[in-house]
Amino acid sequence: MFTTLSDRLAAIFRQLRSRGKLSENDVSEVLREVRIALLEADVNLKVVKDFIASIRERAVGVEVTESLTPAQSVLAIVRDGLIALLGSEAAPVRFAPTGTTPLMLVGLQGSGKTTQAAKLALQFREQGRRPLLVACDVYRPAAVEQLQVLGKDIGVPVFSVEGSLNPGSIATQALAHARQVGNGVAIFDTAGRLQIDEPMMLELERLKKTLDPLETLIVVDAMTGQEAVKVASAFHERLGLTGSILTKMDGDSRGGAALSIRAVTGVPVKFIGTGEKVSALEPFYPDRLVSRILGMGDVLTLIEKTQKVYDENKAKELATKIRRNAFTLQDFLEQMRQIRRMGSIADLMKMIPGVGKLVAGQTIDEGRLSLIEAVICSMTPAERADPRILNASRRRRIAAGSGTQVQDVNRLIRDFESSQKMMKTFSRFVK
Repeated sequence: MFTTLSDRLAAIFRQLRSRGKLSENDVSEVLREVRIALLEADVNLKVVKDFIASIRERAVGVEVTESLTPAQSVLAIVRDGLIALLGSEAAPVRFAPTGTTPLMLVGLQGSGKTTQAAKLALQFREQGRRPLLVACDVYRPAAVEQLQVLGKDIGVPVFSVEGSLNPGSIATQALAHARQVGNGVAIFDTAGRLQIDEPMMLELERLKKTLDPLETLIVVDAMTGQEAVKVASAFHERLGLTGSILTKMDGDSRGGAALSIRAVTGVPVKFIGTGEKVSALEPFYPDRLVSRILGMGDVLTLIEKTQKVYDENKAKELATKIRRNAFTLQDFLEQMRQIRRMGSIADLMKMIPGVGKLVAGQTIDEGRLSLIEAVICSMTPAERADPRILNASRRRRIAAGSGTQVQDVNRLIRDFESSQKMMKTFSRFVK
């Protein structure tokens, strides 16, 4: 996410560290480089011009030119400017104080509305809101079936009317059903087209009038760059959007859509999709995203991800095992699976301040984790509990069962034994 932009900005600020003070010409040079970096990231041209103008007033002032740490001063100004550009504060989803909250998802076909509907439903379910998914996309082949499969996977009911081609009628029935059974929020997955057309907009306008949703969110593909901004603007003009969801932020998108969409449309970004998994959806926090862009990490998001997958009682149990030097390969497997549920290891490391710069440009072999999991899963419970019983015959069997080589098994055992020794040393200092 934002790799190119992050690298360019990091290079700019590295150049500043060698300078004791900055002249006005130095500041102009820096801002020119920042401007180029933003344009290369596919940020809207007008947005870039306004952004550079807004920070120039501060950057050429006494606070920078007379500072003994110009790099830090300019970095702080750019950080504040980017946060203001993205909306300063998070814009959470609004819910009705009582009854069912209708939430309408709109966007072009292929933007990922159906998947994002399921991701939202999972978040709301974890919040205890009893969500209902509503299949209003009656045109795309298998759209209803896709939503039903996703709903089953996350344990959220899906409302659909078999054979109906009337989204308005489906929506009316679904809303009545949600109110009757006590669903806290109803998420309406609407139809899209490959491009904006009048029939689609008229249908969405009628549907919105029927539902009177508290939130109307557009789902846009961040990889389409400025096209995403144009699409959001067109939908906002007709439907009065209340927010947006940017998908595929984990891909090779340059990030321009995220940095432009609010400034151009005035519509806040509410969520960003960070992967294909149904759990890969994050609330959008401008300050946290800017910290990631500038290589400062994102500890708060890392903590939230950790809290979602780690059980407090299990964590205490694990700590006890470490103190008693009773940590087994089974424990190791469970911990590794929990970490992988949090997302990409590379992305998690970038959330730790300072670590992102250390791993920049390096390839983290996450396939190695799959290999380790295969090896441990090929062991018997007794072997996982006590690797010392693994003789040559057992190691050959494990390698054959996991589709690996005996050398891979030996390497895992050596690494695990080394970690056990470290834990034994560490346990002396832990009461």
